[in-house]
Amino acid sequence: MWLLLLFILIPLLEIWLFILLGGFIGIYPTLFIILLTAILGTFLVKTQGVNVLKEIQSKFNELENPTEPIVHGAMILFAGALLLTPGFFTDTVGFLLLLPKVRRAAFFWLRNKVNLVKYSSPESSGGDKNKYSDIEVTDYKEVEPEEKSPWTNNSKTHSND
Repeated sequence: MWLLLLFILIPLLEIWLFILLGGFIGIYPTLFIILLTAILGTFLVKTQGVNVLKEIQSKFNELENPTEPIVHGAMILFAGALLLTPGFFTDTVGFLLLLPKVRRAAFFWLRNKVNLVKYSSPESSGGDKNKYSDIEVTDYKEVEPEEKSPWTNNSKTHSND
């Protein structure tokens, strides 16, 4: 029910802000501001998105918990969608989500609302790095050089005998 209310109230708020600001500064400056925020927002989303992707990769490489940078990336993506949506309220929320301190506060708020059961990797849990080392191959067939696969480059041609 609250989602339906948001889908009704936010467009009404945006229309009211358009009329208010358009009456105050004029229609063309208002449209220019909307266009400018979309262009600036796209640039900021791209640069911050690249930085968050690098942070996610480093967390994976160091076998650390990548939850926070992944959530930051999702918030940046959502901010980009809001900045491309015409409107002053959505632009304000989008630009706020591009601020790292706001994202961090939102992450901690979300973290308190969501229950993470457990995160572990073989190395961090004290387990064996190669957890598949106990696998034993019991059934195999040696391939003679003349029995090469038809998919490899060899001098013999494959025939359908």
